[in-house]
Amino acid sequence: MERYDVVIIGSGPAGMGAAFEIAAKRSDLTVLMIDQERFSTGGMRNDCKMNFTYPIGFPEEYWTKAQANEYLAQVTRFLEPSIMPKSNIDIYQKRAQRLGCRLLEIKQSHLGTDGGLLLIKKLLAELNALGVELSLGETMLSVDESQKYIQTDKRDIGYGALLIAPGRKGFHFLQMMMQSLGVPFIDNIVDIGIRVETRIEHYPIVRDYYDPKFYFPEKVRTFCTNSGDAHVVKERYTSARGDTWFSVNGHAYSAATHEANGLVNFAILKTVKFTAPLASGQIYAENLGMQAALMGGGKPLMQRVGDFRLGSRSKESSFNSDLYDFVPSLKDCCPGDISLAMPAKILRVIWKAMKNLDTIVPGVLHPSTIMYYPEIKLYANKPVFLDDHFRVTDSVYLAGDGAGTSRGITAAWASGIRCARGILRSSLTSGD
Repeated sequence: MERYDVVIIGSGPAGMGAAFEIAAKRSDLTVLMIDQERFSTGGMRNDCKMNFTYPIGFPEEYWTKAQANEYLAQVTRFLEPSIMPKSNIDIYQKRAQRLGCRLLEIKQSHLGTDGGLLLIKKLLAELNALGVELSLGETMLSVDESQKYIQTDKRDIGYGALLIAPGRKGFHFLQMMMQSLGVPFIDNIVDIGIRVETRIEHYPIVRDYYDPKFYFPEKVRTFCTNSGDAHVVKERYTSARGDTWFSVNGHAYSAATHEANGLVNFAILKTVKFTAPLASGQIYAENLGMQAALMGGGKPLMQRVGDFRLGSRSKESSFNSDLYDFVPSLKDCCPGDISLAMPAKILRVIWKAMKNLDTIVPGVLHPSTIMYYPEIKLYANKPVFLDDHFRVTDSVYLAGDGAGTSRGITAAWASGIRCARGILRSSLTSGD
């Protein structure tokens, strides 16, 4: 059986952050990074938008401001981001404040999807030069904590310390691993919402602030704004029962390499926290996704604001060249009525937030604006950690968005570093 001092599951920012930290501090340790995909995954593949201001991306139950800033400083020194300029922010902040809303001012960097792929290629080459072994297209199947080895679809691998950092898409996989390890966890928080797409002249704030972070009453927020050559995309998910459903997401290409398409998209999400007796927030969210797919013939739903305001479903004829004056960037979507698929309580507060947003940035609720549904974020597992380094058993650590220790690239990278520090302080990687 092959054996490594450290095995890392997931090659996204959490896994990379841990691998670079371990390789830099202990070059004598053997490190293996595994990913079930045939390419390195994680948020850096999709738009590569990074935030460098607390608390964005840092769940406050795990991170104090001092802790986050310490790790953010290290992430910033390593990634050397180019922070995007902002202007006229005070105007929008005052408008938001009058409505009981907030506009956070965040240090941001944006590479675009193409720029993110170049960054991943660079980082993987650097890890390889440091001696970190990468195995793509290999899937972890099980873990034996008593014998300290994992089983993949290709081999058995022994480890001194194991870091599981699969990201959002590994939400269900991570739950299975925690159940097999006997790690208690709570799965009761999900983000449910829509992705809004409109012409850039209807949301001109993006010319002043690339990814504006608005916080509205009732735990509603904007998330992941994309402009320039911006596109709405589908993300495929498989439920615990093997059913397929789709969530929407957004991305944009680098302004340096692509011509703008005149569109902007962003998510408006409602955070929902369930209490007993609900067993799983994930299963609830999956059921919403599958209900939308049922209504959409296997596709997400889309509806023009103009139709929504009239209480009418959108049809193919809603997407014409008259008042509705742009073509949807996600064409593989079903025109319909999202009010039949989204829970009314969630839709009401999201629509209220959109009306507030239209007062802060007039024009966003133009009749041509499209609402895509569903956009669902499954990254709120809450494991019971044994220490401050996200350890869950004697030798197993969890990090990244799938483990609920982060929400985004920079915080995921920071959580990987935090795990790595715990691994390096343990006796499990001493080579004994």
